[in-house]
Amino acid sequence: MSGSSASLAESLSLPPPREIPSTFLASVKSWWAAGEKESAASEERLLRKLPYFRPVGSQPSTPDHSYPVIAQSSRVELDDPKHYLNTFAITPTSPSADAPPPAVVLHGYGAGLGFFFQNFPALGDWAAKRSTSVFAVDWLGMGRSARVPFQVRAKREDIDGRVREVESFFVDSLEQWRNKMGLERMTLVGHSLGGYLSIAYALRYPTRVHKLILLSPAGIPRDPNSTVPSRELTDTQTTGATDHDHPEPADSRRLKDLKSSQEEAQRQESRSRKVLTYLWEQGWSPFQVVRSTVFWGPMLIGKYSSRRFIGLGEDDTRAMHDYILNITLAKGSGEYCISHLLAPGAHARRPMVDRIAALKIPVTFVYGDHDWMDPEGGKESVERLRQAGNGLGKMYMIPHAGHHVYLDNPKAMNDLLIKELDRPAGSSRTSHSP
Repeated sequence: MSGSSASLAESLSLPPPREIPSTFLASVKSWWAAGEKESAASEERLLRKLPYFRPVGSQPSTPDHSYPVIAQSSRVELDDPKHYLNTFAITPTSPSADAPPPAVVLHGYGAGLGFFFQNFPALGDWAAKRSTSVFAVDWLGMGRSARVPFQVRAKREDIDGRVREVESFFVDSLEQWRNKMGLERMTLVGHSLGGYLSIAYALRYPTRVHKLILLSPAGIPRDPNSTVPSRELTDTQTTGATDHDHPEPADSRRLKDLKSSQEEAQRQESRSRKVLTYLWEQGWSPFQVVRSTVFWGPMLIGKYSSRRFIGLGEDDTRAMHDYILNITLAKGSGEYCISHLLAPGAHARRPMVDRIAALKIPVTFVYGDHDWMDPEGGKESVERLRQAGNGLGKMYMIPHAGHHVYLDNPKAMNDLLIKELDRPAGSSRTSHSP
């Protein structure tokens, strides 16, 4: 890093993240400290792991060519000035006119762009090599984007109307963001609900999407009976990843093994898990539940963070906890979408497997080998694409990974991301072994 950039970063130093609270008093202090300022700091701690990240206010007066890319965060206002999307951008210092379309990373339900902090270095290298850009965006009403009022006008029994309204809330805001950013086409990398919404966007704006890379996407199959959505709150992080791990084609044996483990987890579902599942099915937001506990909230989030990010180092676990704490305690908004899009059991009211055949672009499905998301929808989607004349569907399994494949095994996931980003849009037949 150049001297000017280093001095600017040092002059804008951040305090370390708070300890994960283990007592009621510590929980009260964490609750009291939470807010917009602390939320911004918690996100920036994760992003500053990139040596070329420029904090707000540190823009040098002359271009700094120490790195081939720069990274910055900003708020991008939409058509309604009260609506904005929190945006992280990695841009090349020397962009190329024939560069591939930029990649846009989209998080899952109730998460935020900071969850991908272990993937940004590899994506930054790809942006530098290809002289293109990488963006990560918080969905409207989630993460650190505008927490605008969320309501659905369609009647409860009007399923199609409810789904259409909710999809429009997210998809139209992403289209406004694309227009404001001046992007012609983009490759969407979506996780979980972000994968579902990426497909919805591609169906509505097909000329704007170059490729889809879907990481353990939600809402694909018709009825994943072996899916236990409460596992998102109760499972520990899948560990054991090594530098020797590689993405593997999702053949029948691997799919069978994953389905067997999911079915076993469902049979062993505890009473507490059944309560969580019931609340999910009734449309309760887990974040609403946490906020309702007021001072106890940080302790509850701490239990989740300590379990879910056990594979990270101590500092990264604390940083992730601080980040999740602040976006969870923010005003409820887009999180209330869940019961309108997903029916009991976390399957879609309008499953994407029945809609995806309309796409004519490369679509890649990725699941963890310990995932709780049902992979059958991905398998059938690849086949439906093939039957519709699109042989560009692929499906992979990431070893030593659960639902958060990008976080549990970042090395294997990053290798696959770069491979798929570089894959020519017109190459390869369907990659899935029956």
